[in-house]
Amino acid sequence: MYICICNAIKESDLRRAACAGASAKDGDVEAVYAAMGKRPNCGQCLEDAQAIVDEEREMALMPAYAE
Repeated sequence: MYICICNAIKESDLRRAACAGASAKDGDVEAVYAAMGKRPNCGQCLEDAQAIVDEEREMALMPAYAE
């Protein structure tokens, strides 16, 4: 699913960039966009994109459970 139509950023691309540490600097979705070589255009996507970045950060902090 596309999160940002203006930049053709798919949810999977955004998640991958967030996991790669693009958001480590300050957690701002605009920092993730910049790491992808993009920048927000119309801004309609920012709220949803930030939620995805936050979700990926939370998942990275969760301990892995051994089965």
